[in-house]
Amino acid sequence: MRTAFKTSAKIQAVNLVRACGIVLLLCAFDANAQTTINVSTAAQLQSAVQTANGAGGNRVISVADGTYTLSDTLYINAPNISIIGASSNRANVIIQGTGMSASASVGTLVRVAASGFQLRYVTLQKSKYHLVQITGENNADSPSLRDCILRDAYEQMVKVSINPSDKSVTSDNGLVENCLFEYTAGIGPQYYIGGIDAHGAKNWVVRRNTFRNIASPSNSVAEFAVHFWNTSANNTVERNTIINCDRGIGFGLQGMGNTGGVIRNNMLYHAANNHAFADSAIALAESPNTRVYNNTVYNENSFPWAIEYRFGSTTGVDISNNLVNRQIIARDGASGTATNNVTNAVANWFTAPASGNLHLTSAITSVVDKGKTISGLTDDFDGEARPAGAGIDIGADEFGAATATPKPNPPTDVRAN
Repeated sequence: MRTAFKTSAKIQAVNLVRACGIVLLLCAFDANAQTTINVSTAAQLQSAVQTANGAGGNRVISVADGTYTLSDTLYINAPNISIIGASSNRANVIIQGTGMSASASVGTLVRVAASGFQLRYVTLQKSKYHLVQITGENNADSPSLRDCILRDAYEQMVKVSINPSDKSVTSDNGLVENCLFEYTAGIGPQYYIGGIDAHGAKNWVVRRNTFRNIASPSNSVAEFAVHFWNTSANNTVERNTIINCDRGIGFGLQGMGNTGGVIRNNMLYHAANNHAFADSAIALAESPNTRVYNNTVYNENSFPWAIEYRFGSTTGVDISNNLVNRQIIARDGASGTATNNVTNAVANWFTAPASGNLHLTSAITSVVDKGKTISGLTDDFDGEARPAGAGIDIGADEFGAATATPKPNPPTDVRAN
């Protein structure tokens, strides 16, 4: 009886622990569950953000189709707040400021000072400063911007900031995917503009975006379409299309460098005399141990080189398998490896250069199967497997019998109910 009693008590204790564990698990689940707030006016949107902050975050703000003209910045101060277009059609939800000018009353449209922010299926436009600012100085990690249109900002469209006095606190693990960045007039309002301008950012991924007409109206060059610098490290920029931007992709800046990271499988095009100024398509400046693989650059402007690596602190870089029509040059003491690049591309090698479509039209002998094998390089611009033939192709497009025409990305403006 004593043994039976002990066994029965033990079973009851185990069951009690299990039950408590389930209750605790359910409580934890409830604590992390996200409440949805539906909005259909600008006032409701701004109120919903305030409510989400006050509740400690974990809120999805679902925005109905329409145009939302803000009277003030949307301040995201609590974690895991999402702003998502309800119809999953980014063109149908427009969140805007009062103008794209230095005199506009709304500076930045969305300022993020907490981790886990998500923006999806919306258009942001018309700001005095930035469309989105991610404040690395507040340790705003893991932001996600997907399937959005970002256009017509008076300064950089997406800014990742840092405290100059404490560069140890940064924004890490960000994602920008399937977005369109553009100036709808075909040119920017001033030179101090850019697409993504990131200070101190680490382990970000920027992929499958299109950048158009980020260009200065004067003879002062605009910022890059994508720029990681000022202690940024280990970021990936891949499978983007960059069209008629003064400068394409930059890692580092003199005195404010970058470390590591990879730039791969991007397509960059600039027309002849399209804007007042043009510069490097891809530039490394004080950016050691960075890899630049399998990009395609076709420039019709007069700038003499396509890819540059610069300054003595830029060491250990690997620039390989790139298909370009200008030089690849080392400047001011930079060192690294530049191999298996083709620098004499011509327009008829590509499907439609003026629209940024730099897929190969045929199996160019000097390009197909001529690249070197690179660890981690397993696909191309379209996400199709490399190699398609006997070896890796040079450039962003892996040409092959099964992939002679570009495969489109999956639709992103569709959501199952």
